[in-house]
Amino acid sequence: MTTMKWSLLFSCSLVQPLTLLALLFVLITTSHLVVSYSSHDYNDALTKSILFFEGQRSGHLPSNQRLTWRGDSAVFDGSTAGVDLSGGYYDAGDNVKFGFPLAFTTTMLAWSVIEFGDSMPSGELLNAAAALRWATDYLLKTVSLPGKIFVQVGDPIKDHNCWERPEDMDTARTVYMVSEEKPGSDIAGETAAALAAASMVFRSLDNEYSVTLLQNAVRVFKFADDYKGAYSDDAGVRAGVCPFYCDFDGYQDELLWGAAWLRRASQDASFLTYIQDNGKTLGADDNINEFGWDNKHAGLNVLVSKEFLEAQEYSLESYKASADSFMCTLVPESSTSHIQYTPGGLIYKPGGSNMQHVTSIAFLLLTYANYLEKTSQIVNCGSISVGPTSLRLQAKKQIDYLLGDNPMKMSYMVGYGEKYPQRIHHRGSSLPSKSRHPKFIACKEGSIYYNSSNPNPNPLIGAVVGGPGEDDVYEDDRADFRKSEPTTYINAPLVGALAYFVANPNLSA
Repeated sequence: MTTMKWSLLFSCSLVQPLTLLALLFVLITTSHLVVSYSSHDYNDALTKSILFFEGQRSGHLPSNQRLTWRGDSAVFDGSTAGVDLSGGYYDAGDNVKFGFPLAFTTTMLAWSVIEFGDSMPSGELLNAAAALRWATDYLLKTVSLPGKIFVQVGDPIKDHNCWERPEDMDTARTVYMVSEEKPGSDIAGETAAALAAASMVFRSLDNEYSVTLLQNAVRVFKFADDYKGAYSDDAGVRAGVCPFYCDFDGYQDELLWGAAWLRRASQDASFLTYIQDNGKTLGADDNINEFGWDNKHAGLNVLVSKEFLEAQEYSLESYKASADSFMCTLVPESSTSHIQYTPGGLIYKPGGSNMQHVTSIAFLLLTYANYLEKTSQIVNCGSISVGPTSLRLQAKKQIDYLLGDNPMKMSYMVGYGEKYPQRIHHRGSSLPSKSRHPKFIACKEGSIYYNSSNPNPNPLIGAVVGGPGEDDVYEDDRADFRKSEPTTYINAPLVGALAYFVANPNLSA
């Protein structure tokens, strides 16, 4: 039934009786249609989701910085290792630069532009490209020395024991790296994927830069494949950074993920061969129905399915079958559905920062729907068949929940809507800015702001928090980081999803 309100039909006293009857007849005879009208301003949400990245910037800020409460920070990163590692992003509410989630953020931001850039207003497309370049400029620095990849800057233990602005931080800016002796194929594979995906975005904007990105992606992938090993299994443990951002699912998925992106970016047959020959040995058939910075399986299968569907590369059929299987797990009516939903309808996975799963899965739903539609395909889920529109409606429900269609009647994006989180778990946002409080705030001196019940003085516009619990309840508590902390890898896939709904705000089935 259409969501058009019946009261509208009676709001005008000038409507003639026969006209009214005709309108009623049209509504009754078309009641089998399901039309999803949106009350959301997706364009505004898209703008803010990209703006958020400026609040996460590290290093020397540019003159066109729009979130002006931020200032230069960590400008000497890498100096202890004899390399310039300034720049990049703080991935969440702390002041450490974790290379693994940063690389995944980069890949997903690039994929958002690749798939949905045509739906973005031209100004926002340029802003998204600028956000992407801030990440890739940094990643190029991390791979600048042969045989080494710098994967993290900042001591996480010491950093997490402080509550201070990035502009003030005086904790150790320890540099961590992987090498031939201390392999890290997981983070190397993700970095290769990020550089390759980004090279596609910059092909029409800066071809020379695009070539540089792709050349480095090839080199980094070779390093990942030649010196196999997981950062979490060896170097990460010795460096003392686990369990913060180590890969607990092994490095195999990142090798396939990196090869898949290199295949798409370069069209080099050798990467197609790699995906074909190593799928089984690297676990592509494991049907692990997850997708995020730690696990690439579902995203890998969707990505590779494009080549099976559109280029009819039949040797990749198993990837398509796994992608179909993943989609069926998301459909409540399917016999293989196993994704947990809150009573209000939000995808939920225990563990914290739940919105990362929501935005990543919504992105995959929309992307796969495009691939299916282009090739006139559907997904068979046992006794039911699922088409592109159904997948898009699933994604829309998740995005609309995030923006305010939920039991709390609040947006989980800072600055969007009338009600949104005020006390996010974020150092720079919760402490007074340098312009308002020029005096240095030391490590423990920020505790009074952390413990305060006052709203954050610097709204981090566009930040999406971890979100409510399995009961749809959100307390807006700064100390509850699992719910109140924003991350770059929540926003990166959200950019693509919002871009789709900018161009397609209303869906019908």
